[in-house]
Amino acid sequence: MAAAAPSKRCAPESSSLPPTKKTHWSQGLLASMNDPNLIVESDDRIVIIKDKYPKARYHFLVIPKINIPNLKSLKREQSELLRYMEDQCRLLATKYPQTEFRYGYHAIPSMSQLHLHMISQDFDSPCLKTKRHWNSFNTRYFLESADVIRCLEERGMVITMTPLAGEKLLDQPLKCHKCIYSPQNMPKLKQHLYKHINN
Repeated sequence: MAAAAPSKRCAPESSSLPPTKKTHWSQGLLASMNDPNLIVESDDRIVIIKDKYPKARYHFLVIPKINIPNLKSLKREQSELLRYMEDQCRLLATKYPQTEFRYGYHAIPSMSQLHLHMISQDFDSPCLKTKRHWNSFNTRYFLESADVIRCLEERGMVITMTPLAGEKLLDQPLKCHKCIYSPQNMPKLKQHLYKHINN
């Protein structure tokens, strides 16, 4: 999939997504889909953008151009779209051959419009600041793309979790995703992560 030039980017059709005039911050992805400074790839089905506040060196969002508010809105027949979204992630990942990525969804996302996270596993970013940030990508709060697709195909819907269960996961003690280290705070975790990055 070729990268779209800023002047020729494929904007979502007005019939597919709501307008992006002054709206709540949770609608911010709809505006970001049209921001040439964020767009990495674009075609008639999806747009891939750089996360505005990346939680790792490489953090991208894959967003469908049809209006799908969240995981609970998905229908069984849209599993093919989710496969396509993951396939485009893996294609983009070939441009970063030395980088490990994970692909998944937040169980209870803060932003409206379905989006697939493609995030490198270094977690080296000044935007990664809080325990909630960390746990949103390193607990069961982060739903693997393959598991979401399987659930949708088998059950006809995506099963996530209750807000209370989500809050408990976000509030869990910090734990390194590469080893058994459990730091007391984020600065200690981030200092520890450099050991894995440099090995």
